[in-house]
Amino acid sequence: MLKRAQSLLFIAAIISSAALFNITGCAGAKTANGMQEGQTRFTAADLKKLRWIEGTWRGMGDQIDKPFFERYHFENDTTLVVESFSDETLSKVTEVTRYELRDGKFANWDGGARWAATRIDDSSATFEPVAGARNSFRWMKQSSNTWNAMLTWPATDTSPAKQRIYQMERFRSSQQ
Repeated sequence: MLKRAQSLLFIAAIISSAALFNITGCAGAKTANGMQEGQTRFTAADLKKLRWIEGTWRGMGDQIDKPFFERYHFENDTTLVVESFSDETLSKVTEVTRYELRDGKFANWDGGARWAATRIDDSSATFEPVAGARNSFRWMKQSSNTWNAMLTWPATDTSPAKQRIYQMERFRSSQQ
């Protein structure tokens, strides 16, 4: 009788462990579009909270010796376009990234490195890596003419976690 009870407890433990593995394993499952299941869902109304980021910006950080230039604008209610320029003349676009709202997810869907928003409020937006990237980033409004971009990388076996902050200032070129 004791052996039978021990066997039943052993079987129950295995079933419980399998169920727990299934539950925790599915929590991080990715959908067909590469996004995490259970991820925050956004609407066009949520994206209106990001309108403060529209404009042309000059960025500087502690790890770079010269400024960089970017323009952020909403193409429509669900698409934010970010253009990077080669210099302050804004005459040559070097990169374009489109963040689009699709099925409740706000992300850049094309290209190698991809990120998706996990939080959007009136003064910030947080993005986590989805594919081809390790770092997360956060845009944080400071005033109507300044905001910070904070990039964070997790620790690896060979390097500690790191963080960089870039100060973005509203920029008006002579070309505008």
